[in-house]
Amino acid sequence: MSTPVAAVLAGLSAGRVVPYLGPGVLALAGPACPLPASPPALVKHLTAKASVPHKLLGNLTAAAQFIENFKHRKTVAAAMREAFAPAVAPTALHRLLADIAGLPMIVHAWYDDLPQRALAGRGDWGMVQGVSQAEHQGAWCHYFDADGSLTTAEGAGAWTTLLYQPLGSVAPAGNFLVSDSDFVEVLTEIDIQTPIPDEVQRRRAGRQFLFLGCRFDEQLGRTFARQVMKRSSDHHYAVLPQTPTRNEARFLVQQGIEVLPVALDEFTACLAGESLTAQTAVA
Repeated sequence: MSTPVAAVLAGLSAGRVVPYLGPGVLALAGPACPLPASPPALVKHLTAKASVPHKLLGNLTAAAQFIENFKHRKTVAAAMREAFAPAVAPTALHRLLADIAGLPMIVHAWYDDLPQRALAGRGDWGMVQGVSQAEHQGAWCHYFDADGSLTTAEGAGAWTTLLYQPLGSVAPAGNFLVSDSDFVEVLTEIDIQTPIPDEVQRRRAGRQFLFLGCRFDEQLGRTFARQVMKRSSDHHYAVLPQTPTRNEARFLVQQGIEVLPVALDEFTACLAGESLTAQTAVA
């Protein structure tokens, strides 16, 4: 095990490192996973029943906006719920992260509910999810207890683990930030941190982030990662076996993100070994 990977694993166990999960984590669910595991795969699902101009087929937010404009917001929401409706078991990575005692926060920047499923056996956690202004005018996020019931920000400080889903999620209420107009609203305010929940800001302070299943080849993904990391540590990590693109490489350097050039399943195996060692030591 390389020294940086060992340091990350130790940081996770100590609560100093916050996992930040992207759509690429779904690759661990296997090739038969029915959930869209990338923006292009999600665009394909959204446009299967609602045609959009050919030039928008590679652009998730623009395709969703076109459908919203010509078919209504409810059509977009229904297609998103359908895309992420299949019940898929949490991957080994999700389960291992959920089992880390005292992990203060997990960030999940995709729409599936696998992190919730992994945490379901515990009662000491809750969710904060981004919501669309088109459906919840004046609200940036909603809070949910472990049982999926809607709650308020006041109780979030008592959660051992906070699951932050800035893009929303299929569960428990089907809230999604996905269209251009959704993100215009958020990006107008995100630089001054208004859409970032106070409890998220508190829990990120001084901590490092670990990016898993994330690529930074699109401006939107880079913007969200940068704003979620703001006022945290100045040194972070990304499990990224692929060669970064030029824009990714520049972003990684600017944000102080050290690349761990290992495959995600290899990193998961290291995490499993670390967990087993810890359990053996306790026993």
